[in-house]
Amino acid sequence: MDPGRRILRSVEAAGGRGFLVGGCVRDAIRGVTAEDIDIEVFGLPFTALEAILSRDFSIDWVGKSFAVFKIRGLAIDVSLPRREKKIGPGHRGFAVEPAPSLSFEEAASRRDFTINAISWDVLNGEIIDPFNGREDLLAGVLRHTGEKFAEDPLRVLRAMQLSARLNFTVAPETIATCRHIAPDDLPAERIFEEWRKLLLRGKRISIGLGFLRDCRWLRYYPELAALDGCPQDPEWHPEGDVWTHTLHCMDAFAGARTGDPHEDLIVGLAVLCHDFGKPATTRREDGRIRSHRHDVEGIEPTRRFLHQMTRQKEIIESVLPLVETHLRPHELSRSNAGDAAIRRLARKVVRIDRLVRVFRADMAGRPPKPPGDDGTCRWLLDRAEALSVKDSAPEPIVKGRHLIDLGLAPGPEFKGILEHCFEAQINGEFDNLEDGLKVARSAIHSISVPGSN
Repeated sequence: MDPGRRILRSVEAAGGRGFLVGGCVRDAIRGVTAEDIDIEVFGLPFTALEAILSRDFSIDWVGKSFAVFKIRGLAIDVSLPRREKKIGPGHRGFAVEPAPSLSFEEAASRRDFTINAISWDVLNGEIIDPFNGREDLLAGVLRHTGEKFAEDPLRVLRAMQLSARLNFTVAPETIATCRHIAPDDLPAERIFEEWRKLLLRGKRISIGLGFLRDCRWLRYYPELAALDGCPQDPEWHPEGDVWTHTLHCMDAFAGARTGDPHEDLIVGLAVLCHDFGKPATTRREDGRIRSHRHDVEGIEPTRRFLHQMTRQKEIIESVLPLVETHLRPHELSRSNAGDAAIRRLARKVVRIDRLVRVFRADMAGRPPKPPGDDGTCRWLLDRAEALSVKDSAPEPIVKGRHLIDLGLAPGPEFKGILEHCFEAQINGEFDNLEDGLKVARSAIHSISVPGSN
């Protein structure tokens, strides 16, 4: 017997009734295998449910007020129905208490969307659907359950990512409700989690971003809002303004994810932000629309946008150079750049294969022009692979310990000598330690001889 059914049988034997609820029911109706299972138990107090679960499983619980048990080693959460009372502003302003005797409809009413408010008693096959969620599933509509939806502003971002994941239309009344919700007191980490789901799981990311625009939440993301209506030269961008281009780019990215969550997140954020510099640089010159230096000018708005949702330095510092260099593949290919330029690019972006993915999404976001890169990406990837910098930055051959071995005491000059050696390595002056030490000896000699340069 599978663990979920085992739990439901034990609950039934103790006089309670358990239901599968939420996303796992939604996915089952759609014929999709659920990633995790949520079980809601009626008719049993907290202590009784804890005793039942502890008998067969190792469990953790998320606060007695929430009455949610997590089964260790399994993607199963078991909870009691609960009442939620709004007592303060924002996402955390709720008083919560378990309510095992709550009616099925009242328990379902606290859920966000009708498609997530369906309960399924798998032991007898009964489905309880008080908000007609199955109809909305068949129609491909994301609709909120009722007035309580507006009490939690995070649900607006949940609508963003869920509509993109399911490729669903958001109901007009849900859009209208979201227009009157503000993201007050939302923790940055919760905001970032919804954006992460959009980027890593959205089938059509453009739907989620379009919903943000429709419900007027772009005003809380001014860097995105500035793209809306920013013109582009139709010769290069027949698809329209920068906003439209970005939507196409994001869908192209979604269709080419690798399945590596970290890499996909970095690349997805870079694609989203790659043209943030255009609103400040777009000008009409000689009858053409140009955005000189928009790649470089995109750094600061990208930093602001990312700081709004995360303080993870590694993520931010990985995205920024991809935005700054997103035009570089074309520039280097057009000039048939040398090895030093390829190494220098790898040193800046860390992974050239990331940059190639950003570039490909950029090129694909220009319909009706056929997606393509004129061999640019293949050229750059082949060159980078030949130089062993395709998926990693070049490592300095000459290190501090080598300078000590040459008799140089650690001191202020260390950094300058090491940088000199690394620059010579990047320029192709040496590719092994023996030749690198020759460069190091020359640099050490130059600082030890009075009057030397």
